[in-house]
Amino acid sequence: MPGKGSERINLILQGPARPDVGKTWIACALAHQACRLGYTALYLRTPRLLEDLALAHGDGRYPKLMRSLSRTDLVILDDWALAPLTGPGRRDLLELLDDRHPGRSTLVTSQLPVEAWHEHIGEPTLADAILDRLVHNAYRIQLQGDSMRKHHSALTPKAAAE
Repeated sequence: MPGKGSERINLILQGPARPDVGKTWIACALAHQACRLGYTALYLRTPRLLEDLALAHGDGRYPKLMRSLSRTDLVILDDWALAPLTGPGRRDLLELLDDRHPGRSTLVTSQLPVEAWHEHIGEPTLADAILDRLVHNAYRIQLQGDSMRKHHSALTPKAAAE
């Protein structure tokens, strides 16, 4: 986790190629604990972040947005690698991770195995740079199991059938 005297490392939560195993829940719980300890944390869905960064280029918010993201102790990038990256998206992710590395922590959740990220990112040079800043100083947790939503549903199998 982030902070003074801490390792300031990244964390990758990877789960099965289906949602609901608890990646986001764990990420948010860790962010909540970081906040309780006095750190700043920000939860972002990666597809929405990339859209916001693209818009920020056009309306002049990009430098301010990047400065804010680079100063946040813990940034969660949820749903990493759900959709193909564009050229500008790759460059924006590299800028973001470069600004954060090595002084801040980034937590990534993904259904795609880390071994497939290079190919997903696309452009080999940018993929190498992005992964160097994100993966090489990260703990990795591989989640398995059934859907959390299935286990915590208010409906019983009998009620669902009715």
